[in-house]
Amino acid sequence: MKKTLSFLAATTALATPLAAEDLSVVGSWSNLPLHGQYEVPFWSTTLPEASGGTINVELTTHNQMSLGLGDVYPLLGQGLYDVAMTVADYAVADAPELEGLDVPLVALTADEARAMVDAARPMVSDIYRDRFNSHVLAIAPYPPQIVFCNHEIAGLADLEGLKVRASGRMTAKLLEALGAEGVNVSFAEVPGALQNGVVDCAVTGAGSGYSAGWWEVSTHLLPIPLGGWDSVVTAMNLDKWNSLDADTQALISSEIITGFEDPAWANAQNALVNDLACLTGNGACEGGETRSMTLVEVSEADFTRARDILTSEVLPEWAERAGDDWAKRWNESVGTVVGVTIN
Repeated sequence: MKKTLSFLAATTALATPLAAEDLSVVGSWSNLPLHGQYEVPFWSTTLPEASGGTINVELTTHNQMSLGLGDVYPLLGQGLYDVAMTVADYAVADAPELEGLDVPLVALTADEARAMVDAARPMVSDIYRDRFNSHVLAIAPYPPQIVFCNHEIAGLADLEGLKVRASGRMTAKLLEALGAEGVNVSFAEVPGALQNGVVDCAVTGAGSGYSAGWWEVSTHLLPIPLGGWDSVVTAMNLDKWNSLDADTQALISSEIITGFEDPAWANAQNALVNDLACLTGNGACEGGETRSMTLVEVSEADFTRARDILTSEVLPEWAERAGDDWAKRWNESVGTVVGVTIN
């Protein structure tokens, strides 16, 4: 009951009529680096200052509002708030074609991941317009989604028979093809699930796992990007966007790239290296305490096996669900950039 009352109070506050340049913004996970390091400074300081004080922002996060993760974008489309951002994979139940934004194992560096995202952006923009009545403003990364295990493993083959929490639908399909059992557990519930044996392993970003304390309930870390880069899409309700004058639209479009998206991408690769060091003690850990997880080497054979399953099983299965038109668009955009074709 308290959670319900808190949710209603938060949504009522955000639904209060605002001036044309006032924005109610719902950020991603409040306890993860993307929010604290990039979302908060941009929405609270950078954009208001760039507007000369004509844009005022009321910022909260979906977890502070107790929103269901699958509800973030549908509620955005309904106008409950003006801007929202969360992991695109949380919306694939309503838009299976959106899975093509962040495909596992095809981008191994931040530069490759951004090229993949930029190629997918026109598709993503159409999806958000048609599915969620929203205008895409930015796409930023979490670090690559890797494997935390509270179970001794020496390589990818050891995931067979284990219960693994996936970070998205495509990752779940990939894990099942590898012989693991995909288990649906929310991010917030993973530490308890690992500790109590509900899952043996779980997939998330290295920084996210570090910040959320997964190192307390897991022992082994397999740094293969089975979950892609967990792209976070920032979008504005389309009616709100269309109500803004051209100058305001141009200002927001420009500032969110230079003040939010570019910095998040620029730090993505270094963040991964640092996060792995912090989790395992292999290398210098800047800005945090070193933990002692066992770093499991990813062999060339492991990577080749996972990539083969992706291209022979996972992507064709997605193409069937999304439809031939989306598969064709993906081949001509993302597929061309990453060198993969869905047959």
